Amino acid sequence: MRAGTDTGSGAGRGAEAGRTAGDTRPSDLPAGAPGGLAGAASQPVITVSGLTKRYGDVEAVRGIDFQVARGETFGFLGPNGAGKTTTIKILCTLANATSGRAQVAGHDAGSERDAVRRNIGLVFQDTTLDSYLTAEQNLRFHAELYGVPRAAVAPRMRQVMDMVGLWDRKDSLVSTFSGGMKRRLEIARGLLHAPHVLFLDEPTVGLDPQTRSSIWAYINDLKQREDITIFLTTHYMDEAEHCDRIAIIDHGKIVAINTPEALKASVGKDRVQIQTEDNKAAIAALDASFGIEAGIHEGAVTFSVAAGEQFVPRLFAEFPVAIKSVSVSRPSLDDVFMSYTGTTIRDAEATGTDAMRQMARIRGGR
Repeated sequence: MRAGTDTGSGAGRGAEAGRTAGDTRPSDLPAGAPGGLAGAASQPVITVSGLTKRYGDVEAVRGIDFQVARGETFGFLGPNGAGKTTTIKILCTLANATSGRAQVAGHDAGSERDAVRRNIGLVFQDTTLDSYLTAEQNLRFHAELYGVPRAAVAPRMRQVMDMVGLWDRKDSLVSTFSGGMKRRLEIARGLLHAPHVLFLDEPTVGLDPQTRSSIWAYINDLKQREDITIFLTTHYMDEAEHCDRIAIIDHGKIVAINTPEALKASVGKDRVQIQTEDNKAAIAALDASFGIEAGIHEGAVTFSVAAGEQFVPRLFAEFPVAIKSVSVSRPSLDDVFMSYTGTTIRDAEATGTDAMRQMARIRGGR
């Protein structure tokens, strides 16, 4: 068994072992009907307080706090290495927190692992499907691991595979599926046992834009059909727009949390990017002539001003450095990220990649 399948197996066995007389699992209910969530509907489904995670000297998560409401689509937005996957592993009981507390569906992720696992579905960043099995066999294996009543398996399987548009391929080997089809099948598998919370770790990473858009159409559709809370991690700005709320995480800390609209409104300025013959001179001239602090992001001199379109004519008239091109954009989530962290998410991704390469070179020289 591969690592992903083995994790599922442990979750299934743990679900059976940890069940008590007072428990109500989603798999005990009619197909498609969510189970009784611990606590009232108004209470948060996920509560995290003071959460930290260290790997030796590296502090991957640095004391974060947040809550997720029932029925919400909540997104963790940040570059690779920001702490997104580490947090999701702790919430899904796949890693232990160094300190702090995390509750999922009314259960402690550290001390009530079996109860948490009964209430969640998880789609990993890397595929964990068995490619030598058919789509139906993959789902039946998952249903067996999670103890879904046999009478409920067939109708529930039809329901979730219809939901992601794969029922006509149920007898096909997974090895014949495209990347997008595999991702859709994994989402169907994560929904099979009717979880309260579906965790999606970078659900569309590596997929082309058209397939990514298709995946999100399926995710938004399932929100209309299922009483479910979605927690996802992403470094794609356009994906974050689908969330009800976003937590921006950088270097293991949450730097902002709100709705996409509120976060963009908090920036309040337009982003202007200019290409010049001498970017260093341009940065100095912006400070000296206009009192504007600028930096080089994505290869261009970048700064923020109110009413950018009105400022540009003045810039051309008064600027002492020749301007080759200029662009003005309304506040976006990338502007929000830059406002709170001092860099764009693409620049942060590049920095993280450089750091990993440097670490690989150091290890290779030992």
